[in-house]
Amino acid sequence: MVERSDVVGAIFGQTEGLLGDELEIRNLQESAKLGRIDVEIDSEKGQSVGEVTIASGLDRVETSILAASLETIDRVGPCRATFEVTSLEDVRQAKRREIVERATELLERFDESVLSSQELVEKVRRQARAERITDFEGYPAGPRVADSDAIIVVEGRADVMQLLQFGIKNAVAVEGTNVPDAVARLTDERTVTAFLDDDRGGELILRELAQVGDVDYVAFAPGGKSVEDLSREEVMTALREKVAYDELDDITIDGERPAVADGPQRDTAATQSATNDESEDARDVAPDAESAHDRPDGTESDDTEDEADNTEAEADNAETEADDSPTDDERERTLGDHIAHVIEDGTGRTRLLDDGLNPIDERDAGQAFDAIADAETAPVTVLVDGAVDQRVLDVAAQRGVSQIVATAEGEFVKKPTSVRLRVVS
Repeated sequence: MVERSDVVGAIFGQTEGLLGDELEIRNLQESAKLGRIDVEIDSEKGQSVGEVTIASGLDRVETSILAASLETIDRVGPCRATFEVTSLEDVRQAKRREIVERATELLERFDESVLSSQELVEKVRRQARAERITDFEGYPAGPRVADSDAIIVVEGRADVMQLLQFGIKNAVAVEGTNVPDAVARLTDERTVTAFLDDDRGGELILRELAQVGDVDYVAFAPGGKSVEDLSREEVMTALREKVAYDELDDITIDGERPAVADGPQRDTAATQSATNDESEDARDVAPDAESAHDRPDGTESDDTEDEADNTEAEADNAETEADDSPTDDERERTLGDHIAHVIEDGTGRTRLLDDGLNPIDERDAGQAFDAIADAETAPVTVLVDGAVDQRVLDVAAQRGVSQIVATAEGEFVKKPTSVRLRVVS
């Protein structure tokens, strides 16, 4: 058995004078051309085995000569010993590998952040619209609220900004479930559509707004979403399918959607007769959506008007073709249908849905993690008839899942903000 000091002494002693003064280890260390001699030793059953590492600032030829000289050492302390050089490594090459890996990572991150020209144009257009948000007696509002004959009452500032991005300029926010007096007074003078989130908060706002003001029509965000999360098509469809407030059954505040008396449910396509009456109303409420109103440069926006007309035409075509499409018994048409089939029926399954609410994959609830990770097309919504734990939430965030609907929450260290987790019983 030998110690580290025995090994270092052997290296100095048995290489001394072997290669001349220029390659003398002690001289090289004093001139900083050699670094410290590191020795690690393990002793077992009366034998010692170890590794020696020396940092060299010499060129490749001199370093190779010095390494070969170490193999002439045959004793360490009182014991016979064998030295073998196992590798010469250029530390600069290792640093180059690290540089390449880091540069690749930075480039990928940069590529993800670069906008295409179309995305850049759209972002500037939306930003220009969003910057036109004003206030009505201290509450967030679109620029047309003060002089429009019809207004849309929404919950918060984010909802107003989202509608502005789609050219709807006559929205005003109540900023919470306590409807302000200014908005209540405004509803007495205008045609009012309450456009609210499909949750308990939205129903509470509707109940109070009806008590302190005057509500003509009601529209809810589809599929349990928030107004601020809707696409342009979803916003326009929801406003076209608004229902008269007087046609609503008693408003519930337990998370169930208000039902329409003697009329279509809000989460199904509107019937042809309802559309004939409501299409003109949609033009009264949502047409401040930049249909022949000012762009930031003061010109009229024909493109937005054409888009609004196309959207309404597509909705009318969809309603005409409704008789040819499968019935509710043949397939799930809404998120609520999927939830009822997978969770409320207690199937013990997990189902992945794309952005059109079409099933991508379905497995046992215990395989939710693998289903999300293995999905060829990243799902938008995931239903789990069981508990969701940290692993499932993390892989959902990595794949870009928008929301998870489950029956219970597991243990979480940190919830990703990009995934909305809803628990239903």
